[in-house]
Amino acid sequence: MNELCIDINADLGESEESLANGTDFELMRYITSANVACGGHAGDERTMSETVRYAQQLGVAVGAHPGYPDRANFGRIESPMAAAEIEASVRDQISALAAVAEPLGVQLMHCKPHGALYHAANKSAEIAAAIGRAVLESDEQLIMVGQAGSSTLTLWESMGLSCAAEAFADRAYEPDGILRKRTLPGALLDDPAKAAKQALDIASHHIAVTTDGTELKVTADTICIHSDTPGSVAIARTVNERLRSAGVRLRPFSAASLES
Repeated sequence: MNELCIDINADLGESEESLANGTDFELMRYITSANVACGGHAGDERTMSETVRYAQQLGVAVGAHPGYPDRANFGRIESPMAAAEIEASVRDQISALAAVAEPLGVQLMHCKPHGALYHAANKSAEIAAAIGRAVLESDEQLIMVGQAGSSTLTLWESMGLSCAAEAFADRAYEPDGILRKRTLPGALLDDPAKAAKQALDIASHHIAVTTDGTELKVTADTICIHSDTPGSVAIARTVNERLRSAGVRLRPFSAASLES
C-alpha cells in the first residue's frame, strides 16, 4: 500500500501585525510550504525577509504569492489589467522575493497566485497564460499551485510547468466544485475540528463534503489554510495533528513527488 503524503500550505507575510505578534511564526510550525506575499496585494522587503527567515528556521518550503497590485482591497477584487500588465507584475513580484531569498540561501520552490488573481486564472485562459509566462521568465523550475480540478493546471502543464493541485481545509465547497463566496454564510470553516475533518477527507479519501451535503471528488497535492481565517493557528495545529494521527505523512511537494 502506498504511503499517504500531503503538503500543507499557508499564505504568509501578508500582515505586519501577524509577523510582529508571532502569529505567522506559530502558524508556520504546522505547515510544510509557505506562500510569501511579495509586494502586490501585501508585503515588502522587510516582511519578505522576516518570513523567509522564519521558514528557513522551521524547515518550511518557500514560494511566491503574487497578487493584483491592489493593497487597498488586499488583492481580492479582480482588476482590469491587461494580460501583459499581469505578466509583468507577477514577474516583478517573483523577482522581488527571489532577491530577498537567494542571499539567505533559500531557493523558491513554487508560485501560487493570490485571491482574485487565483480565481481570475481559473476563469480566463489568457490570464492563466500570462501568469505562466511570468513564471517561465522568472524560474521555469517553480511549481505552479492551482485549484484541484481546474483547467488552469492543464494549461500550465501544457506550457511545460510542473503543477501541484490545491484543496482547502478552511473553505466550504459548492456542489459544482467552486469555493463558496466569502460574502455568504458558512464560507469559512473556522472550527478547527471541521477544517481538520475536511483536510483528512481530502487527503485520505479524495473527497470534500459540499454545502448541500453531497460528496465532491477532490484529488490534491497540497491543502491550504488561510492565515487570515479567524483562529488560523488552532486550525493549522488541529489539521496537522489529525492528519499525522491518521498516518498521513506531511511533506513539501516537489517535482519528483508530483511525478511519482
